[in-house]
Amino acid sequence: MAHTLSAKKRVRQNARRNARNSAKRSTMRTAIKKTVSAIEEGDKEKAQDALNAVSSILDRYSHKGLIHRNKAARHKSRLNAKVKALAS
Repeated sequence: MAHTLSAKKRVRQNARRNARNSAKRSTMRTAIKKTVSAIEEGDKEKAQDALNAVSSILDRYSHKGLIHRNKAARHKSRLNAKVKALAS
């Protein structure tokens, strides 16, 4: 258990940040799953809308440091390739 005031404050801060980051990660994963399900349904328009939404979320969270920028780029690239493949 933390003994100093600063250590106790750190525990409080870490708990708040952990809860916030967990919620954001959940939002991100849900958006990715929605995009994947739209792709599996074969609905190009719905998949494109979901891709736009998830791209925005990934960019925002990578900029804030929640995920690495390469991870965001990898997800966007793979999802975009799958959406483009629906056209053909």
